[in-house]
Amino acid sequence: MSKNNQDTTLISHLMSRAGFGCNQDKLENLSLTPYEEIVDDLLNPERFEEVEEDLINRYYGWDTVNAPPARWIYRMINTERPLQEKMALFWHYIFATAFFKSEHHTSLNRQLEMFQKFGMQNFKTILFELSRDPAMIYWLDNNENINGEANENYGRELLELFSMGASNYTESDVKMAARAFTGWTFDQPLPLYPHGLYDAAFKYKADEHDRGIKHFLGETGNFDGNDIIDIIVKQPATATFISRHLYNFFVSDEPQVAAWQIDPPHDPEAIRTLVSAYLTSNGDIKSVLNELFNSDFFKNSRAKKVKSPVELVTGIINLTGTNTHPSPGMGPYQDAIKAMGQELLNPPTVEGWHTGKEWIDGGTLNERINFAVNQVSDVHTPGIQDIINRIFSKKRSLEPREFMNVCLELVGPIKVGDMTQSALIEFAESGGKLVFNTKKNRTISKNRIIRMIQLIVSSTEYQFV
Repeated sequence: MSKNNQDTTLISHLMSRAGFGCNQDKLENLSLTPYEEIVDDLLNPERFEEVEEDLINRYYGWDTVNAPPARWIYRMINTERPLQEKMALFWHYIFATAFFKSEHHTSLNRQLEMFQKFGMQNFKTILFELSRDPAMIYWLDNNENINGEANENYGRELLELFSMGASNYTESDVKMAARAFTGWTFDQPLPLYPHGLYDAAFKYKADEHDRGIKHFLGETGNFDGNDIIDIIVKQPATATFISRHLYNFFVSDEPQVAAWQIDPPHDPEAIRTLVSAYLTSNGDIKSVLNELFNSDFFKNSRAKKVKSPVELVTGIINLTGTNTHPSPGMGPYQDAIKAMGQELLNPPTVEGWHTGKEWIDGGTLNERINFAVNQVSDVHTPGIQDIINRIFSKKRSLEPREFMNVCLELVGPIKVGDMTQSALIEFAESGGKLVFNTKKNRTISKNRIIRMIQLIVSSTEYQFV
């Protein structure tokens, strides 16, 4: 493999993990830039234009149950700021907030915008914004948290699921955190009918705040929510918890979060590296990500993660090159992602989704393969047409093994195991050379290329990223 091909493979890996994949033109353009500079650009999304919001509003709006996911999928596909959207997805996994309780599209959309804006900032800032977010406040009942009648839901999940992990705090710490967040609520927006959707805004009610002394994680004072966050973000347990989440999301599938108390990390040294970056930078997420993406453990982690449904769907859309302009056709993509077990902006519980191998069972695997095969079957889509044109431009003909290899390169690059390779070779050899010398042969070759791509996206290896 040439150095250029090796660089392209690494860049493809980066763009699939730090974004949602990219087409061959984008990949070739990126290969002209040193890897470290690509990482730096990903970490500084403000250098690139945002997706035009007015254009999205014209097609998708934001006032129906389907609008926020449709807008988000479109952004994932078309953004020049892929890591910004990927980090929003990362925080949505951890700070799982669902439509099924709030039934308020605007609040969920504003929460998503908050993740996009602050997702790579200091963890203190992220937790502060989260604690003031109306969707989260309502989701975990902090609007019912008042002096003398503390509601512990938010304080408990802030510690267990959002920052430190179970067993790193006491029940007393939960109670103290709950007391500190009393009075953090929001102004109730106007009712949906007949007024339409209005924003809910954070509101601090001083008369409902508990001003008593609190003992929290070994510190004592007249703490409010800001003080609780200050104490949380400097804890070594927080550094470890967030580092393990980042490793699980970007590097390699870990056990489910609930098992972290008893199951050690797969790569303890990698976690220690990320923890050090977190503590050295005082919780700066961008610094931790910079360490992660430039590490050998990331660069060597190809195919160690099962694609989430949204990664599979957006990756296929990027492969086919469709939906580069807004259109009303996002509904089937939302339905496909949901059928595969992941309904965006509507996770099943406060724990979010179970990831890794739990994305796949007999039913969801069938949905994943059917979706992928159907999407790549249209020879007229820009991405598939580009693959065909690239193959036709190489030679007057290709031997079966060459045919297989070039398709694996253009669909991925993808490295397949012996069993998959044998199946692909068998298909390639069944038709002999791929020949382009006549109109008839080109038509036959197009059909064979489509079939080869279908087989590749049906493979076990394609389920991994």
